[in-house]
Amino acid sequence: MLSKLIHNFVGLFFEFNERTITSSRVIQILLAATFAISCYAWLIKKPTRSTPPLPPGPRPLPLVGNFLSLEPNLHHYFGKLSQIYGPIFKLHLGSKLCIVIGSPSLAKQVLKEHDVVFANRDLPAAASVLAYGGMSIAASPEWPKLRQVLVRETMSNTSINASSAIRRQAVLRSMKDVSGRVGSPIKLRELMFLTFLDVATRMLWGASVRGEDWDPIAIQFRELIEAMFQLLGSGGLSDLFPLLARFDLQGHQSKAKKLTARFDRIFESLLRPGQTGQDRNEGKSSKDFLQTLLELQQQGDYSLSTDQIKAMFLDMAIGSTDTTSITVEWAMTELLHKPELMRKARNELEQVVAPDSVVEEFHLARLPYLEAIVKEALRLHPPAPLLITRRPSATSNLSGYTIPKGSTIFINAWAIQTNPEVWENPQDFRPDRFLEDVKIGDFQGNNFNYLPFGSGRRVCPGIPLAEKIVPHVLANLLHLFEWSLPEETKLDLSDKLLMALKKSEPLAVIPTPRSLSALEHCN
Repeated sequence: MLSKLIHNFVGLFFEFNERTITSSRVIQILLAATFAISCYAWLIKKPTRSTPPLPPGPRPLPLVGNFLSLEPNLHHYFGKLSQIYGPIFKLHLGSKLCIVIGSPSLAKQVLKEHDVVFANRDLPAAASVLAYGGMSIAASPEWPKLRQVLVRETMSNTSINASSAIRRQAVLRSMKDVSGRVGSPIKLRELMFLTFLDVATRMLWGASVRGEDWDPIAIQFRELIEAMFQLLGSGGLSDLFPLLARFDLQGHQSKAKKLTARFDRIFESLLRPGQTGQDRNEGKSSKDFLQTLLELQQQGDYSLSTDQIKAMFLDMAIGSTDTTSITVEWAMTELLHKPELMRKARNELEQVVAPDSVVEEFHLARLPYLEAIVKEALRLHPPAPLLITRRPSATSNLSGYTIPKGSTIFINAWAIQTNPEVWENPQDFRPDRFLEDVKIGDFQGNNFNYLPFGSGRRVCPGIPLAEKIVPHVLANLLHLFEWSLPEETKLDLSDKLLMALKKSEPLAVIPTPRSLSALEHCN
């Protein structure tokens, strides 16, 4: 259209030369042409002006986008880019458009104000296979129903209180294991993983993964969970180029299928022929999670499929082991780095717990400094520093930028929780900050400066369990043992982001008993 207008204008110009028309006619022609061209230019620019641009970001390369410039620890790398491009920026990773959010106000819009649009998860291809084709709480379109079952049956106050004996027994078994290895280095993360897996399996189907009564199925389950973590921690080409997922070039989906087949065999062994939820409950003081799910399936209350039950089973096991064990390891690392803080924690414990006793759950309410230590570990070393990626179900507008439907949304919780504009001396491990202002330690999702468990409708459902088990274990480690590093070992505070934010080098520590009489309670 623009070329036609220009052509007509040129034609009129030559007509003027040939016919020597009047000057007024020339002026009319020029004004008409100028008006026509201006109208067209305004029309073609109007859509561009009415649609906000994409967020700023580094220039991508053809095909691979910004992939080649990535650094291993994405939370640190994204933090650096925020210094250049601001609290919201874009990256092209392969064929995926990624939007990174790094401010509390923008996080609030994504997680709370526009939570419906941003509720969908963006999971790796291998994770979708492990979730039985998207049947888990994280991946399923029916996630509200599944989450309601999980919260009501295992994470409600009633359920958490009912399972206190399970947690106590697991903690005491863990302390007994430590006492049997006095004077020898212990890899704390491995010990904690076993402890929390013990809690999970006892809550799931009443089995133990520790001590003299090792359950053979639980041992297989432990090996399976570890293999799943290893697979989920490795990146995949299919996640950068979804069109390649069907070819499974790295074999990740094939490995995931083999792992789910292993779990199927474990699950089938738990369901003995002809056994119902009521049958499984005979001879037990309380129902385990599997019994509850089977009863719900039979009653038709939630129309749960077998695959949904399996996926929820794995959700609970995976969600309650790795992140919790990492948090305890980071807390102990920071306390070893600052012995004065460990002494302060022990002084508090000595005022509440007798020297010849173990720490019980009812003591925790009287240990605010211990609680502050856990909160500070979660602030400085959030297990999921980028939370779980989200995928908007519709194109939306954030802070004047277009966020396209189907893009991948990262929330850099680590950058938010170490923002110097919000946190004083943000890189220092200082638990007292949570005693000076208790409001800043709200991790239920209402404080967008502090998001270790996320926020909104998809806030981590396991918060009630983590609130109980993490400080309980840490308190007993501090109360029952002195801890030291092996000779010629330097304390390493560097991190690495795999599936979760772990220490670069696992913490190995040597325990020494503080009270032999207290340890007798662990037998």
